[in-house]
Amino acid sequence: MTARADDLHSSSKGSWRRRLLAARAEQDPQVRARSAAALTRAAVALAAQTGGPVCAYVAVGTEPWSAAGLDALHAAGHEVLLPVVPTRPAPLDWARYDGPDSLAPARFGLLEPTGPRLGAEAVSRARLVLVPGLAVDRSGTRLGRGAGHYDRTLPLVTAGTPLVMVLDDDELVDELPAEAHDHPVGAVLLPRQGHVVLGKNA
Repeated sequence: MTARADDLHSSSKGSWRRRLLAARAEQDPQVRARSAAALTRAAVALAAQTGGPVCAYVAVGTEPWSAAGLDALHAAGHEVLLPVVPTRPAPLDWARYDGPDSLAPARFGLLEPTGPRLGAEAVSRARLVLVPGLAVDRSGTRLGRGAGHYDRTLPLVTAGTPLVMVLDDDELVDELPAEAHDHPVGAVLLPRQGHVVLGKNA
C-alpha cells in the first residue's frame, strides 16, 4: 500500500471516529444506562457459556459499558482481568479485578487495577476477551481509538477464544476502512441484539 493510500485510510478512520464520538456524546444518559445494563446481562450470559478468565476493560466517559458489568462478571465467579497500558508501544499488560477499590486513576483518564501485573501473556489464558472500541463492521473489522494497543494484544489470544466487541446498537456498521495491521474480532455484544457473530462465522 502506498503512503498516499495509508493517509487516505487514516483520514477516513479519523472521520469515523469524530462522528462516532459525537454521537456518543449526544446520547441521553438514561438511554446509555439502560444500554449498559443490557450489555451487562449479555456479557454475563456469554461468559456462562465460555467460562473464565474473562479479559474485560473499565469503561470511561460515554463508552457503552459500565463498572457494573465487571462486578457482575466477578460476582458470577469469573476471574476478571483488566488491561494496564504500557509506557511504550507494546501489548497490554493485565491485572486482576477485585472490585472498585482495586482500581486507581491512570494515564489517558483511564482506571487501572492496582494488583500485581500478570504480563502481556496473561491474555492467552482468557476464555473470553471483551474488546473496547468505537465501531465494528459485519466482516469483523474493528475501529478503536487509534493507539494500536489491542492490535498488538489480540494476536496473543489463544486461537478459538471469542474476541467480542462491546458496542451500542448503531455502532455495528456495514463496512469500515481497514489496514493490514488491524486485528479483526469475531463477534459483538449489542444492547438490543445481544451476541452477534461476525465475519465468516456469521
